[in-house]
Amino acid sequence: MKKYILALDQGTSSSRAIIFDHDGTPLAVSQKEFTQYFPRPGWVEHDPEEIWASESGVMLDVVAKCGIDTSEIAAVGITNQRETTIVWDAQTGKPVYNAIVWQDRRTSEYCDSLKALGLTEKIQDKTGLLIDAYFSGTKIRWILENVENARDLARQGRLRFGTVDSWLIWKLTGGQVHCTDVTNASRTMLFNIHTLRWDEELLDLLGIPASMMPQVRSCSEVYGSCELLGGVPVAGAAGDQQSALFGQMCTEPGEMKNTYGTGCFLLMNSGSKAIKSDNKLLTTIAWKIGDRVDYALEGSVFVAGSIVQWLRDGLGLVKQSSDIEALASQVPDNGGVYLVPALTGLGAPYWDPYAKGTITGITRGTSASHIARAALEGIAFETMDVVDAMRKDAGLSIRSLKVDGGASRNNLMMQFQADILGTEVVRPVVTETTALGAAYLAGLAVGFWTSLDSLKEQWKAERTFTPAASPAEVQAAVAGWKDAISRTLVKQ
Repeated sequence: MKKYILALDQGTSSSRAIIFDHDGTPLAVSQKEFTQYFPRPGWVEHDPEEIWASESGVMLDVVAKCGIDTSEIAAVGITNQRETTIVWDAQTGKPVYNAIVWQDRRTSEYCDSLKALGLTEKIQDKTGLLIDAYFSGTKIRWILENVENARDLARQGRLRFGTVDSWLIWKLTGGQVHCTDVTNASRTMLFNIHTLRWDEELLDLLGIPASMMPQVRSCSEVYGSCELLGGVPVAGAAGDQQSALFGQMCTEPGEMKNTYGTGCFLLMNSGSKAIKSDNKLLTTIAWKIGDRVDYALEGSVFVAGSIVQWLRDGLGLVKQSSDIEALASQVPDNGGVYLVPALTGLGAPYWDPYAKGTITGITRGTSASHIARAALEGIAFETMDVVDAMRKDAGLSIRSLKVDGGASRNNLMMQFQADILGTEVVRPVVTETTALGAAYLAGLAVGFWTSLDSLKEQWKAERTFTPAASPAEVQAAVAGWKDAISRTLVKQ
């Protein structure tokens, strides 16, 4: 009897594997961090072989830790850091270059040249995306242009491109399956989100052979068999933020969630309608199940939890990231200090790849606690900016924000988030919603779960944060943030 679903959650800083039971309860977790490479300022890379080694390692470890037999696993679901770009040789199975991570800014100047050609609206109309180095397309082009022999191998039809889901499916199936799902495809700047096909005009524009591109599949179907687990079906895939939206059961238009991870990613379900943003948000595919496609509006904040990592590793303010809340709680407010965490530029709604992190309002009385508090508040302020843009685009009032990700456990920040949004912030019992979404998608594909309604019944709130600050306090805090942003932006 099949009793479990295995979710692989391949993130930006670590690989994880989680076993879920039929109630959607996580039974065991295995996690391993992997190396971050920063070859030049603004460049961020991973080793694809290390990603695979760490993910396959935690997959086998969590099965052993749970004490189950692989025959009891109904399916494997995958969720992954999106936009990160891997190109490999299909004959050797070896990557031709490191994975270029979504945070990487090396193609910013090339993106500027595309904007100068007047292509912004065309690309947004087709892909739902703004022209930015964030997305996979220009990263593929960089590899073809800058890696020795890559262009020749591509012409020979030997190279394969994949976001991390494609790489993992390729490795899990022993090189038998080269595919992606619609959500990851929709983050490449090469996929038409209306026709659900790779766009030949955009491929030609960037000089990318169609032979490199993976087959695009739905989010909930059997892609192939996992060799390491004796043939367990690999049956679900979604980019991490879409997977979290699904795991939070935001299945109705207007429902929204924010994931506080390495970055912050706020998505609102827009149902069967792809809303074109007038406020510099992204239109993206939420998921495809069967023949139905749901869309979402998304605001991407590039630096969230990674600002806390920087306070830990770069400044040495805390020994562990989890210590940040206690440090920030030692002061009653930010003391006039604002931290804009633009360590890799600014994402939505500013889209300034040249912005650098900024701390304003420092005085002789500023302490480490003020800086820690300003960092947490900076993450919440960035989220506020995205919510404001989303309200304008969707024309909807927002009653609540569901939250997940590691930093959602920070009560100080969640209360501040509720205060400045003026809306409820709801944290679920299961905060592993990214992995849970992948588990749900895989389980639906193989009949482990039979309906969306049965999954909705599993979602439960752990804590609701309600606004407590006065309007005057909020107004003053937001004014200070707007001033700090104006000092940060390079492109004004």
